[in-house]
Amino acid sequence: MIVTVTPNPSLDRTLHLPRLEPGAVNRATATMTEPSGKGVNVALALHGVGVEVCAVLPVGGSVGREIRSALEQLGLDVVGVPIEGDVRSNVSLVEADGRSTKVNEPGPALSDDEVDALCAAARAGDRVLWAGSLPAGFAPSRLARAVAEARAAGRWVAVDASGPVLAAVLDNDRGGLPHLVKPNADELAEVLGVELHTVGDVEAAARTLLGRGVRTVLVSLGGAGALLVDAGLPEALHGAAPVRRVVNTVGAGDAFLAGYLAEPDGGAEALASALRFGATAVEHDGTLLGVPDPRRSVRIGPARADTPLT
Repeated sequence: MIVTVTPNPSLDRTLHLPRLEPGAVNRATATMTEPSGKGVNVALALHGVGVEVCAVLPVGGSVGREIRSALEQLGLDVVGVPIEGDVRSNVSLVEADGRSTKVNEPGPALSDDEVDALCAAARAGDRVLWAGSLPAGFAPSRLARAVAEARAAGRWVAVDASGPVLAAVLDNDRGGLPHLVKPNADELAEVLGVELHTVGDVEAAARTLLGRGVRTVLVSLGGAGALLVDAGLPEALHGAAPVRRVVNTVGAGDAFLAGYLAEPDGGAEALASALRFGATAVEHDGTLLGVPDPRRSVRIGPARADTPLT
């Protein structure tokens, strides 16, 4: 079973409008409200295609209770860790051309005991994903320790995070780095302090992480597709999936990761699945994902170093 841990979940309200005019009165043409957060999004996408998954998340306040209730109504297995603070709400503004503007609340502050309880709940599965930002009170070094402990216990671990959180996990001097990390190109460039202009640049950066002990680096590249660099593959794989119309890019990276995790053997089949999930997500109104068409066309081949990032 896959356990997804979302330390800082949210209730997401998506507003669709023709065009965002800063400083003016904007009128939405449609709205929708959904439970969200990176790990929650991944869990819902996996659940939608029949993968056994459990979502672990802190639950506090009326918003936390609403999120848990909504997830359970969708049939998702949920482990809610009680907290004193209130879970956050976020707002996404989606324009007619697909451009998205997201406003995220900071979220609650967790006590040391609440952080420990969240880490303990993550031990339920043999495959665990830590995804998203950390709330106040949850130090990046504590997540790095949780990852190392999971590795020591024989669990397969993935991390989808950015900035200081990802840096702490990758610089963990205790050893036990995650098996898989899923940055986008900007997050990969930031954590390594490099500039990335081509697919070759991305591959070189990803191999730096393999040299530290990560086994798989799955990099989403937006319009340029995605790159898979894996210690078990003889060469990096670059792929893309045509998109009919971009409606909403919020949550697309989470759907992309869910597609990869849905194929436990990894490799080209998992990358193809990831691309189908991601392409389906950007054509969808909200952050929840419809079931991708397994016949959807994807292009996968050896990475060409001179391919520019778009």
